[in-house]
Amino acid sequence: MSETSPLVKRSLVDQALEQLRQRINQGVWTVGQRLPTEPELSAELGISRNTVREAMRVLAFSGLIEIRQGDGSYLRAVVDPLDTLKALSRCSLEQARETRHILEVEAIGLAAMRRTDEDLVALREALGVSGSHYHGDLDTYIACDLVFHRRLVDAAHNPTLSELYRYFSSIVGAHLRQTLNIVPRRQEVFDLHIELLDAVEQRDPERAKSLSRQLINEP
Repeated sequence: MSETSPLVKRSLVDQALEQLRQRINQGVWTVGQRLPTEPELSAELGISRNTVREAMRVLAFSGLIEIRQGDGSYLRAVVDPLDTLKALSRCSLEQARETRHILEVEAIGLAAMRRTDEDLVALREALGVSGSHYHGDLDTYIACDLVFHRRLVDAAHNPTLSELYRYFSSIVGAHLRQTLNIVPRRQEVFDLHIELLDAVEQRDPERAKSLSRQLINEP
């Protein structure tokens, strides 16, 4: 019996998740709304409080709800971030390139107009670390390069763009892994990053966008 009970429990949790996600998708609750309590959901769904609690933990882990200790649970989003990541993982190299043009280039143009002195300090630091790894281990360099690019997008001071880019950054990493998988790596590619930072520092959005396009189009 003990060997089968986890399977039964998982099945019940999956059923609870399906019903809760259905309510979210149907707009029963709006973003920011406080959700019914565990006892209320338990009665509504016809399942135990423990099962409801497990299902709510899964939703919290995926970013759909926020559980505030002593206050209750609140709807945080209506799209499951894990589903978004799965969809992103299926995009082709060319689709990734197109999306970077739409998202990253425009964000960097905004960054050139909106960056602060604090942004520049963070960007110089990230570029320095990235540069020290450019001719070394590829995965280490990509991790450092993504920090630089995320800080560029953050310098646009648009939280929505920053959040979108964080979701997309894993695809950017895969894109870089394919385009940079050559030895030795061409120094002029990294030098474009230096020029890009200079354009942002000089508040030149058109030059920054042009350099960003060059970087994305690197074979």
